[in-house]
Amino acid sequence: MTRTSDEAGDQTRGCSDRLAVRGIEITGYHGVFDFERREGQRFVVDLVLGLDTRPAALSDDLQDTVDYGTLVTAVVHAVESDPVSLIESLVQRIADVCLSDARVAWVEVTVHKPEAPVPATFADVTLTVRRTRPAGPLGPPEPGVTRATTDPTRTGEDRD
Repeated sequence: MTRTSDEAGDQTRGCSDRLAVRGIEITGYHGVFDFERREGQRFVVDLVLGLDTRPAALSDDLQDTVDYGTLVTAVVHAVESDPVSLIESLVQRIADVCLSDARVAWVEVTVHKPEAPVPATFADVTLTVRRTRPAGPLGPPEPGVTRATTDPTRTGEDRD
């Protein structure tokens, strides 16, 4: 069986394990329209975290893993506080909460906005993002972006 590059990367970082918490229902006051911020609406959050669960499996101690009860409480607080206009901002906030635990190597966050003000019959509006813990001081480069190690505008004589 051939693994995808994401799966292969997860294996090398010891993070092929996935912890999922799905269907977290929260009332939030996010949106571009005044009535969304005034009246609020239901948001549903799904989380999938990449982490190595072997330490917790060996110790059988909650301190050696992500406490998903505490995580859900933090996510609920993130959705209930400080309204934002865009679902993109909200999803990033939630991803940041999840990545604040050093044991989480990556997170996939889906935010459902089933009552979005859309002028048609629809089942759901969702945004899903995957964020990875930064590697090193600059973090991983975005796909297709390379970082120069030297300034190409400087000559060899004036480089530090």
